[in-house]
Amino acid sequence: MTGGDLSATTQPRYELLGIGNAIVDIFAQADTAFMDRLGLTEAVQHISSEEAEHIIGELGGKNDPAGNLAPDEKAGLTVCSGGGAANAAKIAALLGIQTGFTGCTGKDRLGEIFRREITASGTAPLLVPGAGKTGVCIILTSPGGETRIAAAPGAAAELSPEHIGEEALKNAGIVILDGYLLDRQPLTRRVLALADQFGVPVALDVASIFRVQEKTEEILHYSRNYPLIIFMNEDEAIAFYQGIKKTSEKYESRGTREKTDWIIREICPVFQIITGSELFPIIAVKLGSRGAVIIAGGTIYRAETSPVVPRNSTGAGDAFCAAFLAGWIRKKSIAESAALGNRVAREVLNIPGTRIDGRKLARIQKGLDRL
Repeated sequence: MTGGDLSATTQPRYELLGIGNAIVDIFAQADTAFMDRLGLTEAVQHISSEEAEHIIGELGGKNDPAGNLAPDEKAGLTVCSGGGAANAAKIAALLGIQTGFTGCTGKDRLGEIFRREITASGTAPLLVPGAGKTGVCIILTSPGGETRIAAAPGAAAELSPEHIGEEALKNAGIVILDGYLLDRQPLTRRVLALADQFGVPVALDVASIFRVQEKTEEILHYSRNYPLIIFMNEDEAIAFYQGIKKTSEKYESRGTREKTDWIIREICPVFQIITGSELFPIIAVKLGSRGAVIIAGGTIYRAETSPVVPRNSTGAGDAFCAAFLAGWIRKKSIAESAALGNRVAREVLNIPGTRIDGRKLARIQKGLDRL
């Protein structure tokens, strides 16, 4: 099975258009006592923009001449553009795909950082100015390896249906939609309706287990009515399966291999029924160190990978999505696209976030361009 036929009477302006939360990721090392003192006591939590500014200041952030607080990389911080759809657009651009990204940023230093980085990747910044501060995600890792994440969506949450024009979708080959937008149903439905109107496939990374638990019926509805490619990780796939089966029974696994085997044995056949014999939907389950499994047209495709010790896993799933879609756009087979996703995800595991050196992807890009 090969990628979709994206050919038309005119070439789309953006082979891939990302729509989602415009976020700046900030990575730092910090001990757990410091995290506790900052009020970051959970693995993942939402905070206000004001709380985020306070934490950035505590981490060594400085005010620029205009009075905007911004991270200082000299203080040991790593800063890069983030947000699932933006990450995917950025990495796809580095693979030679013509990309654009629509999101909402504040009129501040972090907004400038976001714009500068996605532009440097080759992604067109189709950004909407918001009233709030640019969204930020702070990822702190202790010397012992514990990671705590604090997210302040800020202006990113201001993206609304009226910001999505017909021309943007009409000029897209494929759209990747941030799964966090599932919480904003009018916006999601606007994108899907326009994509359907213009015959544009939509890739949806479900973003979190909580989204899946709350939105199983919605996701199923979208998959039956729109040309959808759904990306999820192992735990999200289990939650989706449980939502379909309407059971709250928890699956207790003794290890990664056992969980993966159970997903392939029990869950994939159910997803196989959902995909039927049509081109859409396609369901991609990211299995971490064990690669991925893709269910398309009623067929299950297994793509294993070579495990690596990750420096930081943030952004690896987005990299898989980006590379899989890049293969799809270049009309590679499902199996080839999945293998490409695994290969690029391994590169991102070696860096914080998605601040990847484009030269690392140059050889992969050449392989994509040889058709």
